[in-house]
Order: sequence, then structure tokens, then C-alpha cells
Amino acid sequence: MGGRPAPFSEIGKRAKDLLTKDYNYDQKFSLTIPSSTGMGLTAVGVKKDNIFVGDINSHYKSGNTAVDVKVDTYSNVTTKVTLTDLLPSTKAAVSFSIPDHKSGKLDVEHARDGVAMNSSIGLNPTPLLELAAAIGCSDVAFGGEIGFDTASSSFTKYNAGISFNKPDFSAALILMDKGQTLKASYVHLVNPLSGTEVAAEMTHRFSTLENGFCIGSVHRVDPFTVVKTRFTENGKVALLGQREWRPKSLVTVSAEYDTKTTSATPKLGLAIAIKP
Repeated sequence: MGGRPAPFSEIGKRAKDLLTKDYNYDQKFSLTIPSSTGMGLTAVGVKKDNIFVGDINSHYKSGNTAVDVKVDTYSNVTTKVTLTDLLPSTKAAVSFSIPDHKSGKLDVEHARDGVAMNSSIGLNPTPLLELAAAIGCSDVAFGGEIGFDTASSSFTKYNAGISFNKPDFSAALILMDKGQTLKASYVHLVNPLSGTEVAAEMTHRFSTLENGFCIGSVHRVDPFTVVKTRFTENGKVALLGQREWRPKSLVTVSAEYDTKTTSATPKLGLAIAIKP
């Protein structure tokens, strides 16, 4: 065992991605235009509840500096400037939105063998402070995160988690919601040749004694087609089909049905991503 542990935010991410990533029940379209000069452009649009919203993202990278600018439907402009290797094994980013003058934020990431740290501070007189850290290696990691609101002098979050990762399986245990919820997840690679994986996630809320679970699977039909399934404790069944019809260009169809409501109409979604 060795290497760097994953950041705290990635504890349990493998199961979460299998169970939730790419599921979409609206009409979504994205177009990415890369450039060999370091500049790229991505346009994303979503039609939800008969309302079309979207944003345009531009990205520019030169050396150790990257600049991202996003403009949404409501003319909000978000800018992020990222500097890598500012210090050894350290990355820093400054972001802000217009017209929200209180949205400025500084993020710092530091990672090396045995430790991964992330910190964030709002650039305003009463900032929100956040700190996350994980120790261990690429196979086993333990970490925690805290958030503190200086305006109200109160903690916004304090969570802890542990993960164990191998190429053929991954397990994680997270104490979240300020210690009120315990989440356990597990992913197992059933067939390396077909890429078939199964995942399960269980939650227990101490305050209400409620239990929840979600199970799912992913299977690669061929090198260009992926099928995913999901079932939750509230009786909702979901199915996803994704096809790579050209390199890095995807069409994804998602469906969800509530088996406990006979009069419910299935939710359907279509997402198209094009990268020339």
C-alpha cells in the first residue's frame, strides 16, 4: 500500500457515481468545442418543467494557470482562476460571481503521500470557513470535514468517513449531517471483461430511526454501450442507457417509475453531449 489518499469528498464516490451519475429526467444538451491553443467552450442547455435554462462555459489554460468563465440564463457571470504548483503539491483557486459581490472564495488543495487537504474561505467580512482532510494511502483513507459560519458563530457541518479501495471493490462508511446520519456503501466488480459492477448504499438516521437503501448495477453491453439500473427503498425503479456514437460524444436515455403509485407517469429524460 502507498500513494496519496483521495480527498475526503471522494470517500464513497465510486458507489455514488454508479447509483446517480448521468441519470437525468429532463431534456439536456451540451456541446464542447476544444482547442489546441488551450481555450475551450462548452454550452449546456436543460429544458425542465417547460422552462429552458442553460449556461456557456469558456475555459483557458496556459502553463500552471487556468481560467473558467460561466454565463447562465439569468446573466450571472462566474469566474474561477486556478493556479497549480503554486507551492509544492499545492493548488489554489479564486472564484467570484457577478453581481453577487459577496460570492468571492479562495480554495486551497494540498496533497502528498499520506495526506490530502482541502480548505475554503469566503472573501467577505463574515466568511464561511471549510476544512477537509484525509490521511492514509490509495487503498485505505480516513478523514473528516468541518464548516464554520463566522456570521452566526456556528458550525455548518462536521462529518467523518473511512474508505477501503481495491480494483475489484470499494467500501465506505460516512458519519454525516452533523453526526445524525450514518451511510455505508459498497461496490463490487463482478466481471472485469464486461465491466459489470453492482453497488449498494444504506443510510440510517439516528434522530428519526429511519432506514434507507439504494441498490444498482452497471453493465457494458459493448465497447460503446452502457446500461445502468437502480432501485430504492421507496419503490422507485430507474433504468439508463448510454451510447457513445462518436468519440467522447454521448446520447443518454433515462427512465424512472414509482412502483408504489399506480397512477404515476414514468419520468423520461434525454441527454446529448457532443464533442467534435
